[in-house]
Amino acid sequence: MPSLLLRPHASLSHAEALQVAQQAPEILRKNPASYSASPLFSLFSPPESSNTWTIYENLLLACLRTGDNTTARQCLERLVVRFGGSDERIEALKGLVKEAEATNDGELEKVLKEYEEILAKDNTNVPIAKRRIALLRAMGKTAESIEALVQFLDFSSTDAEAWMELADLYLSQGLYAQAIYAQEEALTIAPNAWNLHARLGEVLLMAAESGSEGNPQNYLAESLKRFCRSIELSDDYLRGYYGLKRVTDKLLAANSKGKKPSESDEFTLPETSTIEKLNQAATKKLGDIVRKYDAKDPLWQGYDAGEVAAARTYLSESSQKVLR
Repeated sequence: MPSLLLRPHASLSHAEALQVAQQAPEILRKNPASYSASPLFSLFSPPESSNTWTIYENLLLACLRTGDNTTARQCLERLVVRFGGSDERIEALKGLVKEAEATNDGELEKVLKEYEEILAKDNTNVPIAKRRIALLRAMGKTAESIEALVQFLDFSSTDAEAWMELADLYLSQGLYAQAIYAQEEALTIAPNAWNLHARLGEVLLMAAESGSEGNPQNYLAESLKRFCRSIELSDDYLRGYYGLKRVTDKLLAANSKGKKPSESDEFTLPETSTIEKLNQAATKKLGDIVRKYDAKDPLWQGYDAGEVAAARTYLSESSQKVLR
């Protein structure tokens, strides 16, 4: 359990978050309810460490995620006592609790107004700026959240997560060129992040399939390159192999129809034999991952169950097509 409490909350599965939240009452009972600046208090209280406050924050997030707003507020109160209510991170956590407790759009609008008032005093308050963007998106105000993200990136242009969020927002609106640009910006900040390479490959593949502006063959060629780079950086990355199989399937299908490269093709594709080898490698690796995951191999249980299911289904559909 300690390892779960100290892990970044976003990396926890729903089951792990529930497991953490269920431990909250016992952890709060065993730890002091408040802290004092008095030197005498520190003599008789347990030693404080940074892990203590990481645990409280993760407990708060887990409780909000599982609907236990009461316990989440208890965690928040301890963080406020320790760090003060005006700390930027604490302000964002206070807002997050208010968002969770809101029962209608009117209450969410009040929280949004509070964020805007804080940003009017200090527009470089990163935690509050991000909470405002997230709330705008949650309320369905996509255009406003895009505008807010663009403004945020004006003064925090090296925030890869913000670029990824902007790419996702553009993608939700079918703006593939803008989404690709934002995803590429994220990659310039983290060039060795295999998940970002795979995500860019997915966006390029969607752009090719959507019939949006641009040459589909160029999108597919660049998508192939990104998926290959992804698995080069992480040999067991499921999404990289899944995307590689998808894009090579499409390229081989186009070749079987006798489609020739056009003069507008900016990216040169590998030889068909190379694409076939990549397809075979991706198929084999996906099959190995699914088989070992289903066999409960302890070394292959870190994958997302939904992603494994998608790979299993796609492999089954592909094999049926081959048989026909």
